[in-house]
Amino acid sequence: MITPRFGRRVRAQRRARGAVVFALAAALVAAPHLVSPPSASAAADAPEDGTVEISLTTGVHGVAQPGSSLLTTVMVENGTEEELSAGRVELELNRMALTDGAALTAWLDSGEAPGAFASLGTEESEAVAASETSTTSVVTPVGVLGALPAGVYPIRVNLTEDAGSPATARTGQSVLIVEDAAPAQVTVLVPVTATPADGGLLTAEELTALTAPDGALTAQLDGVAGTSASLAVDPLIPAAIRALGTAAPASALDWLDRLETLPNDRFALQPGDADATTQSRAGLPAILKPLPLDSYLDPANFAVAPTPTPAPTSASTPTPSPTPTDPELPTDVELMAIERESPGVLWPTAGVDTADLTTFNGWMETDVTTILPSTSLAAPTGAVVAIDGSRVLLTDAAASAALSDAAAETDDTAREQNIAEGLAHLALTGPAPSLLVGLDRNEARTADALRETILSVSSIADPTDFSTLRTTPPQSATLRVPESDAAESSERAAKLETLLADESRLTAFSSILDDPLVLLSPERLRMLRLLGVRDAEDYATGVDAHRIATITTLDSVGVQEPSPIQLFTSAAPLPVWVRNDLPWPVNVQLTAKPSDARLDVQPSTDVPAGAASNTRVKVPVEARVGSGSLTVDFSLSSPTGVQIGTDQTASVTVRAEWENIGLGILGGVIALLLVLGIVRTVVRRRRDSADAGTDAAAADDSAASGE
Repeated sequence: MITPRFGRRVRAQRRARGAVVFALAAALVAAPHLVSPPSASAAADAPEDGTVEISLTTGVHGVAQPGSSLLTTVMVENGTEEELSAGRVELELNRMALTDGAALTAWLDSGEAPGAFASLGTEESEAVAASETSTTSVVTPVGVLGALPAGVYPIRVNLTEDAGSPATARTGQSVLIVEDAAPAQVTVLVPVTATPADGGLLTAEELTALTAPDGALTAQLDGVAGTSASLAVDPLIPAAIRALGTAAPASALDWLDRLETLPNDRFALQPGDADATTQSRAGLPAILKPLPLDSYLDPANFAVAPTPTPAPTSASTPTPSPTPTDPELPTDVELMAIERESPGVLWPTAGVDTADLTTFNGWMETDVTTILPSTSLAAPTGAVVAIDGSRVLLTDAAASAALSDAAAETDDTAREQNIAEGLAHLALTGPAPSLLVGLDRNEARTADALRETILSVSSIADPTDFSTLRTTPPQSATLRVPESDAAESSERAAKLETLLADESRLTAFSSILDDPLVLLSPERLRMLRLLGVRDAEDYATGVDAHRIATITTLDSVGVQEPSPIQLFTSAAPLPVWVRNDLPWPVNVQLTAKPSDARLDVQPSTDVPAGAASNTRVKVPVEARVGSGSLTVDFSLSSPTGVQIGTDQTASVTVRAEWENIGLGILGGVIALLLVLGIVRTVVRRRRDSADAGTDAAAADDSAASGE
């Protein structure tokens, strides 16, 4: 938000004020118009399911035009399940002007104001079916309204049902603003921001959606075009477009061209809309800036077309080949440049003190113009003040809050009510030569709501631009820092110190990357955007989420928990897996340390681990004399010696003598087999020789018998 939570009222309750049932008291006010007197139980006769809301818009955004009749539109919304019978609406004005913003808030919240109400006119109202809406117009002639001094007056409408017994009266309230003959000058500041899903730079897909004809960024420019509004632009938006080079969507390039050609004054917010107050309270020596955005640049999108080669002078002259030219990448200053910006402007959160103003001037090495809410001063004053030599612009806190709600409101009637409230707060500021309205950071405003809100301020003041406001002579003033704002700034600063400590850990961790900026640059952008969160609760939640993400990143590379290892040989590699969950390859050093001298392990191994993968590493080992169980501790470190991930321990069972025993047994088996083979061969040969002798003897016997 632009301003601190300035008595922020729940808007649903504000709209529901028209549904309050005035039983006996309201009925007595309308008694002359009733057919029968109301009873004390009239409130009990109101429908129980749902409510009836009464709202009114009068004049032009609540402003009465001098010398003209007053047109008031009364809207009756029947949110019940029963028909609301026809009746009468009566418009009443309290001619005792509201004195200040507190009285205005009390009137709009409770419907109570000092002074008497007098009728400005009545009109018949038609029946309203269940869940339907009707509109009635009440015209008040100039003579009835009379000449009112400049001021803000309570105005209300009473709705009385004629049908049914007893009758029911309902009311709704607003304000009537009578402008001064010499209106002040007013400047409206419109922040232009867009937050990417990953917190870094907007992607091509996001830019395509945001700059489409119905996109949110397009709506911002549509809403301010043709108005005097001044723009506060997050420089990371043009940076995201320019960083894409030739790959940038055509709609995004058109949007950037349109931004640069708009005549509206503009200045740059801190990148990511980072809050300067938080950084000052954290004691930073310089304001945080994005790290180099080179990792977002693809050289292929900035390739320079080769220079055309002149035609050869003769057929015999060879044609030289065009010389390739390295692409010239834009600098960060060029990426984040905002055309015709007013330099030296900071728009921080509330809680700024004089020491912070001095810090701001030192950071930017110039006289800074700081934009603060009006609640930062002890007494109300104009928009331009000087505090201990520092120039400060003050947004009207209450008016800015109401008009910010109007710019974000899609319902026309509710928007009119918010505009009337905002203009009433401006009118109650008192005699001031200049006024300033700062709309909330809002990335979902519609063009119509934004335009109507900006143009509405011209009803009571003369629009002026930001550069003219900065040159207005200042009034001397003194800061008043509310205790709640000071405490919140201190809490935010403490959380920033935690974020910076986490960033230091990430910087050391990033040494495992070939280009550390692919990790660090987006992380810095996310932190800057987080500092731009104005709501204290959302900021605390964002810091917690950011810390969890940092822990996840730091744990994304490590040694996987190893399984028990059995080592049966004197020399064999130990299998180890290195996990890398990052989307980039990393370079780490694996260190192994055994718990026992029986195992000689290679102490370190360089490991190039692929992106988003598990890499198997074989660590050479050699078992010495002996056997038994031991452990090996594995750890990772970066090339610069930074510990990476969590150490792991592997259980190793060494059976180094089993190799010799096995070889002995195998040798014995082989020797036995050889002996058995030899014996078998000898026996076979002897058997063969014996068989041969027997056969020869038998042959001789056979020959002798034949003779």
